[in-house]
Amino acid sequence: LRTAASRGMIRKLGNAATICQTRVPIVATCARSNSGGSSSAPPPPPPPSNAGAAASSVKYAKTTAGTGDPEGSGSTGFSTRGPVTWPALGLVAIAAASAVSYYKIERERRLENAMGKIVSSESGWSPNPELLARRQYVRTKWGWFPKEDAFGGAGKPAIGGPWSLVDLDGNLVTNESFKGKWTLLYFGFARCPDICPSEMVKIGKVMDTLEKEHPKLRGQIQPIFVSIDPARDSLKALRDYAKDFHPSYVFLTGAPQQVQAMAKKYRVYMSKADETEDGDYLVDHSIVVYFHDETGDIADCFTQSMRPSDIVEKVVERMTFVPSY
Repeated sequence: LRTAASRGMIRKLGNAATICQTRVPIVATCARSNSGGSSSAPPPPPPPSNAGAAASSVKYAKTTAGTGDPEGSGSTGFSTRGPVTWPALGLVAIAAASAVSYYKIERERRLENAMGKIVSSESGWSPNPELLARRQYVRTKWGWFPKEDAFGGAGKPAIGGPWSLVDLDGNLVTNESFKGKWTLLYFGFARCPDICPSEMVKIGKVMDTLEKEHPKLRGQIQPIFVSIDPARDSLKALRDYAKDFHPSYVFLTGAPQQVQAMAKKYRVYMSKADETEDGDYLVDHSIVVYFHDETGDIADCFTQSMRPSDIVEKVVERMTFVPSY
């Protein structure tokens, strides 16, 4: 038995030695193939160079631009929102709207105060007194508006003013002499060959038509003729001239300075024309009939192209006009 056991042990040891002999050469062969024939262990991998680290850093900087994390660490450490946000824009819009509203309210308040102090007086107010007559303003539910008249929103022209002349009896006559009367005022001269007589006859027809159709209105109207040729239109010449026209006419004249001053206030153009060697001449002048209300303010103007019926219609419209406020 002892001999059999010894033989078995020897057999096992022999097998183990055979295994070791077969394994060692394989490992050695692998080592020789990796080391190029050397039996030493393979060297460790070299550490990364500085150039590689820089390239890696640039790579991360490029790929993380605009994220708030230039190092690529995944944590920014601060807010990624910009300085302007929608709530901030909303607050700015609200503040701007409030400022505009306040400005409008303050402007209207100051305008109302100014209007109440300036244009509600008897003298009224005009943006350009040389062109537009002063107008009084009234307070309505829509705000301050010009006192309504027949001229509408444009306003009446700045025509007319104080004047003084003499009548056919040599009496002093001023614009105040016709207060309470509506007047039809015409500028002409007695030696006019055609236009002046035509216009004066037309006004006579207007008076006759009003006498038939609107007798009450007719009694409130006074036609007036003013001579713009005082050098030749003496009182005697005007008396003879007046016989050919409507009996309701009032003929006026005066010194050249008085006539020129009045014509300037009514913006009447007048100039000598076709003067002959013996001193005779014609006078070019504006052909307009000025219609005034009972206070002496201009109510309308009638040109040469208007027919008697057109003037009658306008006169009735102006004299019966009722403001809506």
